Amino acid sequence: MTPTIIQPNWPAPPQVKSFTTTRQGGYSQSPYNELNLGFHVGDDPHHVSQNRSLLKNHLPQEPFWLEQTHSDIALEALSTFQENPPTGDASYTHHPHTVCCVLTADCLPILLCNEEGTQVAAIHGGWRGLAKGILEKTILQMNIPPHHLMAWLGPAIGPQQYEVGIEVYDAFLQKNSLHEKAFLPQGEKKWLANLYLLATQQLNQLGIQRVYGGEYCTFSNHDLFFSHRREGTTGRMASCIWLEAPRST
Repeated sequence: MTPTIIQPNWPAPPQVKSFTTTRQGGYSQSPYNELNLGFHVGDDPHHVSQNRSLLKNHLPQEPFWLEQTHSDIALEALSTFQENPPTGDASYTHHPHTVCCVLTADCLPILLCNEEGTQVAAIHGGWRGLAKGILEKTILQMNIPPHHLMAWLGPAIGPQQYEVGIEVYDAFLQKNSLHEKAFLPQGEKKWLANLYLLATQQLNQLGIQRVYGGEYCTFSNHDLFFSHRREGTTGRMASCIWLEAPRST
């Protein structure tokens, strides 16, 4: 089995390594076929373990897994061994070979690094987390001037497919009236929401102007991506980022 992965197209320093998996190249059976990396979605745990072993072949060590709850909790990735993954929706590190990782299947994975290549982060950007301030919390805890950071937006549900109700619309407009530009009315109390634009707006306002990616739609591409909105019961993809150790001279 050879997983199909997507390499971010961004000008990150060479010691910053990152990728997002797709649904292709794993062991899971329908409706989780093939490379499901989430234990929490009802898939055969043996197949998930096999898939995670495939993932590890592309990583320096086991990722820092999280129990994601659509929160605003950002954690420093300090240890790779986790009997029970900690609750949170973002992780960050300055330690070489420590892999920050988030799982998604329509929500927006956001990867961050600084221009010096000394710190990285992975963020689970569902609408609830973005509305609660997961980006602000992560950047604050990284303790890096935002203008030194750049971001890559991974595969998420696209703006032509993500219909939402008034609770989503209100949550973002209460946060910032500029977010109205990310909503296209679709009749009474229905909108098409643009997660890519919402995240970009927030990143820009926080001082991060270098934002890349945002060209995929998980809902529209069944062959390549899992989509919870499209399929209901389905798998999860992983977005991973880490630092290589400095080479000795």
